Amino acid sequence: MVGKLDWEPAAGRTDLLADPVAAAIGGVPDAEAAGIDPELADTAAFCERYDVPLEASANCVVVAAKRGGEVTYAACMVLATDRADVNGVVRKHLGARKVSFAPMDQATSLTGMEYGGITPVGLPSGWPILVDEAVAAAPRVVIGSGLRKSKILLPGKALAGLPGAEVIALAQ
Repeated sequence: MVGKLDWEPAAGRTDLLADPVAAAIGGVPDAEAAGIDPELADTAAFCERYDVPLEASANCVVVAAKRGGEVTYAACMVLATDRADVNGVVRKHLGARKVSFAPMDQATSLTGMEYGGITPVGLPSGWPILVDEAVAAAPRVVIGSGLRKSKILLPGKALAGLPGAEVIALAQ
């Protein structure tokens, strides 16, 4: 187990998951969920309170890629110890002229998830999910659940197996 949390099979705890996550969790092997204090959902506070090493936690950021007046969205997964190279690797990989973090209101309305809990599980169909190599290689990693009141624990390879997922060297 990871940290001081009561992990349970996520498919049986859909009450801890945002609706789009609950709808998709059945396709994620070995996913577990645990409730947390929503005030401690941000990575640093969560890891400190629940004794989860930063290297066992991964963050999901939603980016807006722009090219020729068109905007497309993608999710980037990196370990909490790293940062996604948005203006280099992500921009080039998505073939965009400009990439920026999606505004909070857009990220939450498009995903149906709470800010601070956005996760790649259950994202809109067609969104690329860029998973850093270190995340995909992690034996178990803690990610958001779509809600600030809980987290999901799963093998890194499960993230690499999500629809639209691509494993690339994403961290800087």
